[in-house]
Amino acid sequence: MFVDNIRIYCKAGDGGNGVVHFRREKFRPRGGPDGGDGGAGGDVILQVSPHTDNLKEFFYDPKLVAKGGDHGAGARKHGKNGKKRIAKVPPGTVIYKSPALTIKDAVAMERGEGIDLEPVADLTEYGQEFVLCQGGKGGKGNFHYKSSVNRSPEEHTLGVEGEEGVYYFELRRIADAGMVGFPNAGKSTLVSKLSAAEPKIGSYPFTTLKPMVGVVEFPGFKRCTVADIPGLIEGAHQNRGLGHEFLRHITRCHVLLFVVDMAGVDGRNPIEDIETLRTEISMYDEDLAKFEWIIVANKMDLEGAEENLGYLKQRFPKQQIIPISAEQEENLEELRDYLCEKVAYRPSSDKGEIADRNDKPESFLNSAEDEVVQSDEEV
Repeated sequence: MFVDNIRIYCKAGDGGNGVVHFRREKFRPRGGPDGGDGGAGGDVILQVSPHTDNLKEFFYDPKLVAKGGDHGAGARKHGKNGKKRIAKVPPGTVIYKSPALTIKDAVAMERGEGIDLEPVADLTEYGQEFVLCQGGKGGKGNFHYKSSVNRSPEEHTLGVEGEEGVYYFELRRIADAGMVGFPNAGKSTLVSKLSAAEPKIGSYPFTTLKPMVGVVEFPGFKRCTVADIPGLIEGAHQNRGLGHEFLRHITRCHVLLFVVDMAGVDGRNPIEDIETLRTEISMYDEDLAKFEWIIVANKMDLEGAEENLGYLKQRFPKQQIIPISAEQEENLEELRDYLCEKVAYRPSSDKGEIADRNDKPESFLNSAEDEVVQSDEEV
């Protein structure tokens, strides 16, 4: 099961109450106030982990509740603090504060349509922590209220309630390179040949229904991640064919690989496919159109592919085109070399973090705004 968006109820622990208590012992029948403070409630904390890749952990139990603090006690005993609730989330998780939803909003979310949500956090780095709901403070015991004029105070304070709310978690898959293409273009086969990933492969459209990320290894202990984004259709920017569900996963990629079927097995035209894909991406998010991109001309082993490749080069003379056959594993080294040059990095042995940022190409480190903007005329 792959879950990439979910609504979750979160509740931090309440603070424990301070108490009213007076010291009473055999030889001190009129001891002073010694009521202790309540313990603090536990926080709800999100932690980015390299050991999870989706949000299925919350599917059957969509709530995060931390423990409350214990009440204080006599002899100035402080109540025990509530235990924190730490939840693991994958990198690329965006957190939104969800308002009270109407039936119309719920239906829109089920369809993948956008509703007004307040962004709270964007979790991208391994080990990153974010306090989603803060636990309440413990109350004060009557010990704090004694004075020269009030020797037997009855005052005390109650614990503060912990924060709570309903949040919307959305996974925007982080990968160095994202494969974009129409259904049955051969993206899943290509990912399986480049990496150890094992996506479902079939000779029919929409075999892949959820994003799949594979790790591509290079000499010198370098690697990169490649995302197989499920096939898009015309009108994806309007959420046709679950377009928004798929398109959001490439917003964090640094290079886009447009995979096209050069043989036109399903009666498609490679040139029209590229133009349509570029239009859909631009309509969904203008920043995506500024990302560096290349054309991966797949299925070159089939009849008619060579002729179509010539037409494709005439239409996009300035665009890099890598002809391959994923099924026959032909010319994959050229694609590997491109990925190694553009987005390969050396991970450290700790949590998969990057050991030396300088090993990353500049195109990886720069934001989308700093990328070289391709001319629309090339599209």
